Amino acid sequence: MTPPELESEIPGATGLGDEGVSVGVVIPLPEPLRSQLRAARASFGDPVAQAIPPHITLVTGAVASDWAAAREHVRHVAARTPPFRIALRGTSSFRPITEVVFLRIDEGFDECLALHRALQDGPLQPTVDFAFHPHLTVAHDLPTGQLDFAMEALAGYAEDFPVDRIGLFEHDADGLWALQEELILGQAGQTPS
Repeated sequence: MTPPELESEIPGATGLGDEGVSVGVVIPLPEPLRSQLRAARASFGDPVAQAIPPHITLVTGAVASDWAAAREHVRHVAARTPPFRIALRGTSSFRPITEVVFLRIDEGFDECLALHRALQDGPLQPTVDFAFHPHLTVAHDLPTGQLDFAMEALAGYAEDFPVDRIGLFEHDADGLWALQEELILGQAGQTPS
């Protein structure tokens, strides 16, 4: 079932394009963490803070030539993955490779990595140039001073939350990520939300 807060933030999808579907899979954050981290990202001057809800990316930009097969694969992976916990602890950065400051995942890092690998082991063809490193972005492509401020402001950040679901997204014709389905971890026989 798709929560109303996600439905209101992300427009509907457009369906399969000529070159396949660009697929994303994320771990959404529960409230009040989602609102708190959205406000923090906005305070750092990140222009996408209001457009992109805070999340942990598991797959981004993978291309699926067969949307039905990709959807079934993601459902299967979700059904056989038990819920787990994530502990966010302090900040780090991918600089100078990319201009990103993120919250580190201490507990749950290995589970995110295993989930990513399982999602990539199927009809989703990855298009990312970097090795997967689970994280939660809090500032991206900002001037150095703003990135430094984000790094310092959240250096002592420490929050835990349960992960019991993942979101399956399609990159739509408007260039937005549109939620297609929310899948509960460890629940077999899921149907579209």
